[in-house]
Amino acid sequence: METVSGAGVVVTGAGGGIGAALARRFAAEGARVVVNDIDAAKAEAVAAEIGGHAVPGDASGIVPAARAALGGTVDVYCANAGVAPTGGPEATEEVWAAAWDVNVMAHVRAARELLPDWLDRGSGRFIATVSAAGLLTMVGSAPYSVSKHAALAFAEWLSATYRHRGVRVHAVCPQGVRTDMLRGTGSAGDLVLAPTAIEPEQVADAVFDGMAKGRFLILPHPEVGDFYAARAGDTDRWLDRMNRIQQKLERAEAAG
Repeated sequence: METVSGAGVVVTGAGGGIGAALARRFAAEGARVVVNDIDAAKAEAVAAEIGGHAVPGDASGIVPAARAALGGTVDVYCANAGVAPTGGPEATEEVWAAAWDVNVMAHVRAARELLPDWLDRGSGRFIATVSAAGLLTMVGSAPYSVSKHAALAFAEWLSATYRHRGVRVHAVCPQGVRTDMLRGTGSAGDLVLAPTAIEPEQVADAVFDGMAKGRFLILPHPEVGDFYAARAGDTDRWLDRMNRIQQKLERAEAAG
């Protein structure tokens, strides 16, 4: 992997959690970092801490402002912002639309803006925070699971289409990470994710290791690779296992 020192890096959803850890790590490696978050105060606090540039707002439309803050060039784009609503088909249209917009279309819109320049100069790096839910599934949240599968599919498409033209793509797929998002997942997160949760800084370490090794899939929890293979190798057995987890979740919720 080429050095990131001096590179122009954008991290969305960087007011806390994985995004803040990535922003700090890129800054520590000498990158010029744009910190984006829907919460302006959080974005500004992280940017001030690392000597970066705060560009708050909806992650879907920040590439022009990020370019301006960096002096014209984005070398690395970390599509990290995400939402994790609970529910299934009964969730409202607004909940489904928000999950699709933030977890998928924000990636598409960023790529639309970034690709012409990257393809012209033959280099660029797109890092999508997908989640293990995009490889597997997540009980308790259909909008999250479905949109994260789509985020993975889009990252795969980008890599398959443009890797020969210098665009490097990575899909980061952790399980539980000790963030506000995990704390907001309720019983499902407590049951499935919390027992093996890691710190955001460990995800940032895995990202840098994955970049150095040129890996598309970056798995901060290595066991996710085994789960992914098991899901593909015997899908019915995998679904039986997930259904048992669902039943355990229902019993836990019924017990209060």
